[in-house]
Amino acid sequence: METFVILSLGWAGIFLPTALGAIGSIVGCARAGQAASGALLDVEGGYGRLVGASALPSSQTIYGIVVTMQLNRVVTIEASPGLFAVGLLVGLALIFSAILQGSCCASAINTTKSKPEVFGLAIAPAAIVEGFAVFAFIFAMIVGGGIPGGPAN
Repeated sequence: METFVILSLGWAGIFLPTALGAIGSIVGCARAGQAASGALLDVEGGYGRLVGASALPSSQTIYGIVVTMQLNRVVTIEASPGLFAVGLLVGLALIFSAILQGSCCASAINTTKSKPEVFGLAIAPAAIVEGFAVFAFIFAMIVGGGIPGGPAN
């Protein structure tokens, strides 16, 4: 039974980055999308950038998919703790960054309604939050390669 639990955690670790990244992207894009939909009623143009800003949190799902592919390998007792730890921690970083990036995008969209010329500055905090998702992604790519078993063929 103990072996089953350890191996199950290893398998969960492989897929957590994609699952948690996708959940975060759903919430983040929904928050920003709601702001964009409301803003469309208040502005005379620039609709594309508002809708585009609402899609920014979707990148965390892509990072999660790539991390899952990096972690994919034969799950063994030796590899399971590393797979679970990296998968869970990176997945948590992705979920939080996507949700909070969605909030940054919503704020930028709301700011842009009144003052369209500040869009670039207003969206900068969302780019900074994205940077932390990239840091977690790079961490997973480096550390994931050192987990026993190496990537599956």
